[in-house]
Amino acid sequence: MRPVARLRLSLASRILAFQLAIILGALVIGVVVTIGIERAGLDSQYEQRALTLARQVAAMPSVRDGLKDSDPSRTLQPLAEGMRQAAGASFIVVAGPDGTRYSHPNPALIGKKIDESPEAVLAGKPYVGVQQGTLGISARGKAPIVDGSGRVIGIVSVGFLETTLSQQLMNDLGRFALYLLVAVAFGVAGSLLLTRHLKRQTFGLEPQEIATLLEQREASLHGIREGTVATDLEGRITLINDEARRLLRLPEQLEGRPLLDVLPPGRVRDALGGEVTTADAVVLAADRVLVVSRMPVVVRGRTIGYVATFRDRTELEGLVRELDNARSVSEALRAQAHDFSNRLHTIAGLVELGRLEEAIQLTTESSGVSQELTESLLERVGDPVLGALLLGKSAVATERGVQFRLSPDSRLDGDAGHPRDLITVVGNLIDNALDAVAASPNGGPRWVEVSIRQEGGEVVIKVHDSGPGITVDDSEQIFSEGYTTKAAAPGSRRGLGLALVKQVAARRGGQVTVVNRGGAVFTVRLPLDSKPAPMVTPA
Repeated sequence: MRPVARLRLSLASRILAFQLAIILGALVIGVVVTIGIERAGLDSQYEQRALTLARQVAAMPSVRDGLKDSDPSRTLQPLAEGMRQAAGASFIVVAGPDGTRYSHPNPALIGKKIDESPEAVLAGKPYVGVQQGTLGISARGKAPIVDGSGRVIGIVSVGFLETTLSQQLMNDLGRFALYLLVAVAFGVAGSLLLTRHLKRQTFGLEPQEIATLLEQREASLHGIREGTVATDLEGRITLINDEARRLLRLPEQLEGRPLLDVLPPGRVRDALGGEVTTADAVVLAADRVLVVSRMPVVVRGRTIGYVATFRDRTELEGLVRELDNARSVSEALRAQAHDFSNRLHTIAGLVELGRLEEAIQLTTESSGVSQELTESLLERVGDPVLGALLLGKSAVATERGVQFRLSPDSRLDGDAGHPRDLITVVGNLIDNALDAVAASPNGGPRWVEVSIRQEGGEVVIKVHDSGPGITVDDSEQIFSEGYTTKAAAPGSRRGLGLALVKQVAARRGGQVTVVNRGGAVFTVRLPLDSKPAPMVTPA
């Protein structure tokens, strides 16, 4: 047996139904309250009307004289019925001091005592209220009949039956019903306008579709391997996923907080705040290298905020730099091979010409320089990885026409701790030095000198070049990621090397300084016994 499909109303239909239910409910409550108030008002109105009429009848001389007759009903019955019909009352009853009726719309009740106790009225006090009588429930008023000496000689009771009041109430409610219909019509029109407005706001989606989209969005945002941070036009965080919290080292529950209160001053906050307009800007966050892209969020042609994505390029950036080093070494080796080929041809020509002494001298000079640097590195630098890096950088320097020197005071025996940090620091400083020397406009000597030694529990790294040096203004900014004094080709990533050097020094508890001494001198001090710990971005 196939299951019965559940009827699903659209959002507009549900809103219309709810609105109509609310309007009708409010109207029903209003009608009930109005009927109650109107009924109470009518009762009070007819009670006062009955009391007024009773006082008028009680004050008539013919009524007082009629009570003195031997048969009061003969005079009082036609008098009371005439006034009742003229006033539209349901009954006018005139009774003696003992409660005997002398007039009544039902002649059969004349001569019988009234049902209620007349003591209060006989005491001279008027009465108004709703009571049950022989004709039914009525709003009535009672007044004493007083003779010339002030003595109470009877009572007059005037009443209007509730059926009469109900008929008048229904007549009044007929007009009220017209107002209710007008209110319902306005309520329906307002509900239809509201549903149309909501449909535009929700792009025509039904609630279950909106819920599905929200679930998919949450699953996508927290499942992707890119960090995402969305902000409104005032800079408040409206969305942040788990990967962004991990990359930026941020706590939970940041939605609604201003971006300036969450992130410390720096390039990350500048990129999120829009101060960095570069596409795919490279920033450093804690110990990670991130690529940030920031785009506006446009809805219906209006910008409502911004969304920034973070891609972790830490490992990729390291591989790119290693690839650049390898490419530089391979290019240097290719150049050396070409140079050695030329030298071999020259040596072969000298041998054929019988110039053996010149051939031997040229051979000795060619191997001496390279052999001297290799032996110096093997003797002074105990770390083979760092030694290989220095040897490769010397080949690059030779290719670029720069003399590469290892300072005589260089000495690094055994394990210096964390070779990857040393490679990052030494490699970036030498690359910057080579670029500075190559770009130097003066025609003097072109050299780069490297010093690596252990001193007082620290590894001290110095890189000195013969370039133009660092200006005072640049010395305050060169360690900021993204800042560079070099001409950058389109799509190239500049301004990251010295920032990485400073980051490594900060993680190791060391320091970086730069001075001008015939060119720039960068000095990095890294404690040997430090344990690298990732820098936590405060929130």
